[in-house]
Amino acid sequence: MSFREVKVEELSFNPFTKIGKEWLLITAGTEEKCNTMTASWGAMGVMWGKNAVTVYIRPQRYTKEFVDQEELFTLSVLGSEYRKALNYCGTVSGKGIDKIKEAGLTPYSVDGTEGIAEADMIMVCKKMYHDTIKPECFIATENDTKWYPEKDYHTMYIAEVQKVLVKE
Repeated sequence: MSFREVKVEELSFNPFTKIGKEWLLITAGTEEKCNTMTASWGAMGVMWGKNAVTVYIRPQRYTKEFVDQEELFTLSVLGSEYRKALNYCGTVSGKGIDKIKEAGLTPYSVDGTEGIAEADMIMVCKKMYHDTIKPECFIATENDTKWYPEKDYHTMYIAEVQKVLVKE
């Protein structure tokens, strides 16, 4: 797979569709060991004067260990032909298996982190901030009840988009 770098200002897609309907893969780790997970929650915009993304990871997700250990992670956007792989990566842990390989995907090394080679687009993201969703901060309290019956609150990561690669 071959990629070329583009400026973030050149991107033209609907983030609501891209994140909420098409989904993303969050990948972190090294060439020696990495993991990925499907995400359908997130945000894109500008934070602290930087092009930024916000992603959310539950504490029990194996990928969280990699995101916590590393300075960088990637967001990979795959085409609809990879929907089965996205479903797999969203339901199976990589703790005891090579989840990326089992999903029929290939790690792609970029800037000391890993993305997914089959992606149409890879964003290399540098963590700037993290915090855990707090139940006492809900204004719309029904969201606490609906989304957190097990009280396994997501960690929110805000990261600068340092590089965008698109498939050639």
